[in-house]
Amino acid sequence: MKILITDGISPFGKTILKDNHIDFDVQYYEHDELLKVIPQYDGILVRSATNVPKDVIDAGKNLKLIARGGTGIDNIDHKYAKSKGIPVLNTPGANSASVSELVFAHMFALARFIPQANITMRNGEWNKKAYKGSELAGKTLGIVGFGKIGQITAKMALAFGMKVIVFDLADIQTDMNVKTVSKEELLKESDFITLHVPKQAHNFITKAEFELLKPTVFIINTSRGGVINEDDLLEALNTGKIAGAGIDAFLNEPTPNPQLINHPKVSATPHIGASTKEAQDRVGIEIAEKIVAVLT
Repeated sequence: MKILITDGISPFGKTILKDNHIDFDVQYYEHDELLKVIPQYDGILVRSATNVPKDVIDAGKNLKLIARGGTGIDNIDHKYAKSKGIPVLNTPGANSASVSELVFAHMFALARFIPQANITMRNGEWNKKAYKGSELAGKTLGIVGFGKIGQITAKMALAFGMKVIVFDLADIQTDMNVKTVSKEELLKESDFITLHVPKQAHNFITKAEFELLKPTVFIINTSRGGVINEDDLLEALNTGKIAGAGIDAFLNEPTPNPQLINHPKVSATPHIGASTKEAQDRVGIEIAEKIVAVLT
């Protein structure tokens, strides 16, 4: 058995594959080249950089599995794969803690003006009185999407002394001290909002939603690019409808809107929510074990 790993895997994952006599090549291919090489492999392991649409699946005549090291599988035509009897594997919980911690990194950065203070200090300025921040304790955090990442984020927020309200299209069952509300209530009541929704929730936040927000709210997106309409977000930032935004996922990656990432009210990172050593190790181990279970 041999698999193609297009977007990398941790050394722990490689060891598990080797120990179970599964050969692999680690090589990224653009789409046209991928179509040429995929017939020789029994499986393919991707992350977010590689798409596996219908034509790649059809070209992979020997495919016995498609795997993604991460939570979402929206870069894979998983319905078509399953219709052909090809299992689609992923690691839905392995990077949740890392993403949740980045949410708080952005929240602290925005609430305490850390990006602005850092840049001005590097320019030789000492603007101590200009950056009057706010505490997270006592504030209301609105969590949209209460899956694994949303739940870990809620636990962290409660530990910081925040009030937590949540909205999810699915029924929410939890013992945590959180309040389930409607989307409109969440938008109106939150001091911070964090989004944990799939790519299918495109334009979940648009101009209409920005009209409901407090002008002091900070909104964080570490989920998928496009769940916040970026043009409407830019307008909301420029007109003072919101206080700021923390963005890790963009509509056009790796070349996001320069007006957005350079905005003085924005804390921006290049989609690094899962980019911690711990998360990568967990992802590598979990996805390798799932591949072994299917191929051996």
